[in-house]
Amino acid sequence: MNNKIGQIKPVEITEEVKKSYLDYAMSVIVARALPDIHDGLKPVHRRILYAMHGMGLTHTAKYTKSAKIVGETMGKYHPHGDTALYDTLVRLAQDFSMRYPLIDGQGNFGSIDGDAPAAMRYTEARLAAISQELLVDLDKETVEFRDNFDASLKEPVFLPAKLPNLLLMGSDGIAVGMATKIPPHNLAEIVDALVFMIQEGKITTTQIGIKKIGLTDEDLAASALTANFESDVTIEDLMRFIKGPDFPTSAAIFNRQEIIQAYTTGRGKIIVQAKANIEETESGKFRILVTEIPYQVNKASLVSKIAQLVKEKKIEGVADLRDESDRHGLQIVIELKKTAKPKAILNNLYQHTQMRTSYPVNMVALLDDVPQTLNLKQILVEFIKHRQKVVVKRTIFELQSARHRAHILEGLKIALDNLDAVIATIKKSADVDTARINLMKKFKLSEIQANAILEMQLRRLAALERKKIEDEYKAVAKQIKYLIDLLTMPRKILKIIEKELLELKDKYGDQRRTKVYQQALEEFSEEDLIPQEKCLVALTKGGYIKRLPVSTYRSQRRGGKGVTGMTTKEADEILHFFTCTTHDNILFFTNKGRVFATKIWDISEGSRQAKGQAIINLINIDQDESVQSVLTTSNRQTKGQFLLMATKKGIVKKTNINQFKNIRSSGLIAIKLRKGDELCWVKETGGNDHILLVSHQGKSIRFSEKDARSMGRDTSGVRGIRLKKNDYVIGMEVFAVRAKRPKDRRRKFFRDVLAITEKGLGKRTVINQYPLQKRGGVGVKVANITPKTGKVVASQIVDQEIKQVIITSKKAQVIKLPLKNIPRLGRDTQGVILMRFSKPNDTVAAVTCLRK
Repeated sequence: MNNKIGQIKPVEITEEVKKSYLDYAMSVIVARALPDIHDGLKPVHRRILYAMHGMGLTHTAKYTKSAKIVGETMGKYHPHGDTALYDTLVRLAQDFSMRYPLIDGQGNFGSIDGDAPAAMRYTEARLAAISQELLVDLDKETVEFRDNFDASLKEPVFLPAKLPNLLLMGSDGIAVGMATKIPPHNLAEIVDALVFMIQEGKITTTQIGIKKIGLTDEDLAASALTANFESDVTIEDLMRFIKGPDFPTSAAIFNRQEIIQAYTTGRGKIIVQAKANIEETESGKFRILVTEIPYQVNKASLVSKIAQLVKEKKIEGVADLRDESDRHGLQIVIELKKTAKPKAILNNLYQHTQMRTSYPVNMVALLDDVPQTLNLKQILVEFIKHRQKVVVKRTIFELQSARHRAHILEGLKIALDNLDAVIATIKKSADVDTARINLMKKFKLSEIQANAILEMQLRRLAALERKKIEDEYKAVAKQIKYLIDLLTMPRKILKIIEKELLELKDKYGDQRRTKVYQQALEEFSEEDLIPQEKCLVALTKGGYIKRLPVSTYRSQRRGGKGVTGMTTKEADEILHFFTCTTHDNILFFTNKGRVFATKIWDISEGSRQAKGQAIINLINIDQDESVQSVLTTSNRQTKGQFLLMATKKGIVKKTNINQFKNIRSSGLIAIKLRKGDELCWVKETGGNDHILLVSHQGKSIRFSEKDARSMGRDTSGVRGIRLKKNDYVIGMEVFAVRAKRPKDRRRKFFRDVLAITEKGLGKRTVINQYPLQKRGGVGVKVANITPKTGKVVASQIVDQEIKQVIITSKKAQVIKLPLKNIPRLGRDTQGVILMRFSKPNDTVAAVTCLRK
């Protein structure tokens, strides 16, 4: 049967379905869903940018209605629905969707909450500055063009693209039987990797001498285009520069091994987690601030999901939930109840919401219209090859243009050298065509040269104009030589690519937004995410604790009034105030002789005025139990071999520190207390140190720790000092028999006992004034106690390494003063005024020393 229009041709249905579906699949793959490796664009993206380029909508042009752009693109290059076209244009302008937006939009272009953009008749757009780098040199025959849908116009197969847009913009698309999902990256990092690859790469080609006889531009072009770039760099080499994806919404990425796998194979998954901070409010409660969320997460949906989990009681302890995001940045505020555990709630949020997501990587792109899964190195190598061809074609175009101009200038020079004869020839000719033919015959000119002479203005006959033509001819001849040199030296082509990349880095490069952590999330401890910083920890007698930076308090002169250090209840007072680092372990010893352990960073950070968190929310102590002593130790090493404990009634006990390594959450027994006694002080010792016990009524005793043998945890200890009725221990110090002198012998060296009384008086006394005695004695005087001084409340050993002293009152007044401002006096003296109180009946509560 003849195959004519209107006739029916019987075919096998299975074969027809296979053929038709394959045609459809290839159409979707090549013409719709997958990006091209050269410019990183899908056809619809490319057509929008090309249409805007044709409309002259550069980054400096006036904004144009989006509807006009959509109409131009749809009418000339993309005969599909206007809604789909507008949605694409909108996404190219969204800074939360694009790491480097390609379109500069004006008006409502949607939001990270999933709000729809305004209708296209309202919004306006123009090309972003970075888009010009994709379109540059398009008019220099650098890329191939093909017919548009109705063969009425030409459109580029891909753009010249100075930048590796496939990695910068990323891509997301579903084709038939395949899909692509490429994350965006940081421009500066990609450029650094490309420059490294160019410098370490090699080119295989046949060098052609520029003086070879008979060499044509076609020969030069063919030779230059055969240059093949190769590189031996590895993925590990590239990852010295490219740390990982860089999302427009920032957040954090975990597990470098997953990134390596994705970059090596082109497939993988990346764990992305929101950035959230826990902070204390002035009321003493806590809140979670979410300031960065994973890429492609809808913020409104995230807030709605959190609210749903709270409503269903899957997450408890949330008092309020607010979205405080504005044009200055994203911020979701989760207010917590007073009894809530912030870290537990945050972990639940990560596990049950999109605050933690898995981003699947599938780097599929079109290479010569064939879909391929590509690794990081292949994408970069193909980009360099693409730029090689673009620069070579641009150079060929510029060479041809230069040759054409040189040819015209040669004709003009001939005319100027034979000016009278040329004028006479033109005057004798009947018309322009005759004049052209006569000039070509008489002076052996080409038609192009003859036309240029005929079009030359009379003013160019002046001597100055003649000089300009000669200078221009020399410059063009020099340019021709340079361009030929480029085409015969592929390494110079690479140098141009490198130079252009570095210029673009200077122009558009910025800081990485997404933080990359080396470890996998399950291998991560919270400590890895917390910077190690010096800090202060304050603990009140009423059981409130907080952490704050050392810089919170400024230094003042002796006798100053200080500042408010902590908001306390009327009957509360500060018990301990000490320095440490956020990574230290902290041991809490209670009045009942039990010990608990946690990390310093577990203690919530608060402001100077904040009350802090209740200690019962940090460790599992009883209602009638209070923390009496704290001890900080580093993960790396401990200062001594033993812990020496002292009770309120002067009992001491020495226990090996290894017995306190694994402390369960319910605590351990540190010392067995006698009736009516309480544990007050705990210090580390080295086994050969001296001990100084100081009592409230101003007595002290110095003895060797060898007088106290090592005991187990569940023992009561031995007598350290014999106390009078109503007296009790207020301080214990452990120090080496011989002080370690500084390496610099010029530095002042000392070791004193600092004693401070209730009424704010204090002094330093040389340690040698405290004689070595046997433990269990009544001891010697620390200070001359009078009604003016009040009883002794604090005593510490200080040396040249101590820089400042912080004194805290019971009513939360704080002063920080240099140690050198405290005078050195004898044991039997009162001391000088160190702190004046701003509130009546206030007294000193705690003292801490800051090291240099």
